[in-house]
Amino acid sequence: MVHYMRSSIVRVFTLVVLIGIVVGMGVFTWMIGAYNYDRSMRELSDKATNTAQLAAVSLVEPVWNFNTAEVQGIVSAIMLDTDVQGIRLTQVGEDKPQLEKLRDGSSAVSFSGLLANAANLQRSEAIVREGKEIARIQIVTSSDKVLALVRFTSIMIAAFAVIFVALLSGFVWWLGRRIIQRPIDLLRNSADQLACGNLEYAIDTRRSDELGSLAVSFDEMRNAIRQMLAVIEEHNRTLEQKILERTAELQTKTNDINTMLENMRQGIFTIVSGGIIHPEYSAYLRDIFEVLDIASLSVCPFLFADSSVGGDELAQVDATINALIGEEAMNFQFNSHLLTTEYTKNFANGKHKTIELDWSPVLNTDGLIDKLMVTARDVTELKALQCETEQQKEQLEIIGQILALSRDKLLEFFKTSYEFLDENQALIEQTPQLNLDVVATLFRNLHTVKGNARTYGLSYCTDKVHAAESVYSLLRAQHNYDWNQQALLDQLGQARACIAKYEDIYKSRLAGYSNSGADDTSPGMMEKIALAIARLNADSSIEDYKNFTRIVRATVDAMRYETVAAMLHGIVAALPSIARQLGKEVPELVIQDYGIRIRKDIVPVLRNVFMHLFRNSLDHGLESTADRTAVGKPAQGRILLEVSRDDDALRFRFSDDGQGLALEKIHAKACATGRLIVGQAVSDEALAEMIFLSGVTTAEALTDVSGRGIGMDAVRKFLHKHLGDISLVFTAPSQQGYRPFCLLLTLPPSLTLVDVGE
Repeated sequence: MVHYMRSSIVRVFTLVVLIGIVVGMGVFTWMIGAYNYDRSMRELSDKATNTAQLAAVSLVEPVWNFNTAEVQGIVSAIMLDTDVQGIRLTQVGEDKPQLEKLRDGSSAVSFSGLLANAANLQRSEAIVREGKEIARIQIVTSSDKVLALVRFTSIMIAAFAVIFVALLSGFVWWLGRRIIQRPIDLLRNSADQLACGNLEYAIDTRRSDELGSLAVSFDEMRNAIRQMLAVIEEHNRTLEQKILERTAELQTKTNDINTMLENMRQGIFTIVSGGIIHPEYSAYLRDIFEVLDIASLSVCPFLFADSSVGGDELAQVDATINALIGEEAMNFQFNSHLLTTEYTKNFANGKHKTIELDWSPVLNTDGLIDKLMVTARDVTELKALQCETEQQKEQLEIIGQILALSRDKLLEFFKTSYEFLDENQALIEQTPQLNLDVVATLFRNLHTVKGNARTYGLSYCTDKVHAAESVYSLLRAQHNYDWNQQALLDQLGQARACIAKYEDIYKSRLAGYSNSGADDTSPGMMEKIALAIARLNADSSIEDYKNFTRIVRATVDAMRYETVAAMLHGIVAALPSIARQLGKEVPELVIQDYGIRIRKDIVPVLRNVFMHLFRNSLDHGLESTADRTAVGKPAQGRILLEVSRDDDALRFRFSDDGQGLALEKIHAKACATGRLIVGQAVSDEALAEMIFLSGVTTAEALTDVSGRGIGMDAVRKFLHKHLGDISLVFTAPSQQGYRPFCLLLTLPPSLTLVDVGE
């Protein structure tokens, strides 16, 4: 085998070493020359300075005495120093030098020429006598000897370096050839033998250095190749058998897949480039879409033709499919939400099917989406079952809500709700255009129905009534909102239908149901009547008849009247839920009724009244837990209801320990609505009276509990219908814009009974 070597390792190694040595010797020579030059120049400078100073001292007396011969002698002595090139002596006050002497053979023709030569050193010293300068001497010294010495030294070092580099290069070349080139040639020969297929060639592995390790690696590679060739030969001998076995396995799997595609109860197919359905698909796909030949169809018309998928959605699905195939799998995660997963498809025979789709990417070896696999399921029957299940679940929840109420409260809710709805329907039918007074009445009635439904836990009624109530709220807030009688009647009809659903379930599913609770006559009382009748006979005294009459009267009164606690039971039971909704502690409720009972025919009205009062108190009467603890109040608020009766009236005194009535907010609200003029003086009592006007509220935000400005207006109107009234009484002075108060409700005393007795 011929090898073409572009360079030799030994040659490169020798060249690198040689260059390194040459550079090193050059730097060394330069450093030695620089050092000698610097040191010699310093010595020459010091000598020139010393010579000038010595001459200045020696010439003091000869110059003062004008002894020319002695001056000449001293100058001649100085000139004995061969480095001195010239001397000039100048007396003070004279322009012309007294003496100038140049060395014989000097290249300069004058003393000024010596000074102009940058290679010469010039020193000047003053000749002083008795502290006064009398003359000045200048001496010029040559640096030629120093430069000559430095050149000689550098040449000698360079010559030594050249000889040293030459010897060292020869040694390195010989060493490289012996230690590196020869083993490499042996390894190269071994590699050539392996390349030629000579796996029996023995490789020398006796060296213990890096080249020896490389030789060991070559030998291991030779053995591995021999083993690999043996394995390949063995595989070649069994390859045909393995191919037959693998073909059989693939055929078995193919048959299994085809069997699954033919028998599975799901439609499975794949989409290839161009949005075309691949020829392989499950047989059930034909049953779902009622198409016999599906292969090579365009997927979007096949799936979504004559379906609930609109044009925009269809274009979006088509664009998404084309954009995904051939792209990275990550794109499917980002865009899969654009693919339709459920829709309704219509068929020629009038049948409708609900189709559910699952989309999955099929990746190729490069991790790109090669196909999209789609699983189609006919979920028509499943959806029907789910709908039926939801209806049954709703009915069960309604039954549970009904069973949580007493029969009398439930029937009372039906009766009062229908009355309010009938009144609203009549008002809407009789009002052809927007009338804010009518809207206020509509709102008040429906707000009361919603409050009762929430109090009794009838959640479906609450939601339906709230939807209609929201429209009334828009009519009150936006005077240009469209007054559409038919739409209002339709919404009212939906609320009525929901209440009717409760009534229908009560009558059809819970026929004969009676959950008397605390509303019916006590069994113990009826037992006393029975015993009293058994004791009456011909011998009974007048006192026995009076006692019987008293027992019967007490029983009848118990049937006609209801305790305050029983009247408020549903409202009190709803307080924890309302408190949680508002994020507040459940308040402590104190009721002092002193045995007073309320006639049952007025109980529905009072329930509506106290439903509003308790909700308003809990929403924006009592402060939040954080606000109460910040001012040192207990976290739990307190609501007090005191009931009293005299010959003039039945009185309910309702109060809480909140911060009081927000007089400043009421004043601002009245100014904003035009009921007051900004800056107009008004008493606290007059401001308090405004809370009984429609649309006035101190709530900062609208909630499902209160804040619509309708509660107190409704309370007063309810009471007026039954010869009652409500007023606000302040109980303490105003503090920071709030003033404590209580609400005083009055009704005719004939509506009560005190101390029923036995």
